[in-house]
Amino acid sequence: MKLKGCTVAATLVLLAPCAAHAATEANFAAGTTGDLVELCSATPDNAIGTAAVNFCEGFAQGAVSVEMQNQAAFRGPRLFCMPNPPPSRNEALSEFVKWARASPDRVSTSSTDGLFRFLSERYPCPQSR
Repeated sequence: MKLKGCTVAATLVLLAPCAAHAATEANFAAGTTGDLVELCSATPDNAIGTAAVNFCEGFAQGAVSVEMQNQAAFRGPRLFCMPNPPPSRNEALSEFVKWARASPDRVSTSSTDGLFRFLSERYPCPQSR
């Protein structure tokens, strides 16, 4: 019986980090970078994992597409410059999740501010001469 109790305790300890990063329905508001990170890092074993990842990818693609259109139309300073060829969506979002989790102050910013801050740091534009 003692072995069973230890096994259950060990299982809970191992699962605790996963539970801390499980996407919830509240994350779908995508109000903060933290919400977006939880959606982007969801896994299929999460009950809403597939929907969360799809939402993350659509949100990021939409935000980036709109910003790139704005940059082209207004010809002002650009926030970021994607390389050619661009990274895969999965690669970029994985880097975004790591970047956001590396500093606790990043997860409290708005989702678009966090995403664009990441992109501007990861894919800076060349300095004009």
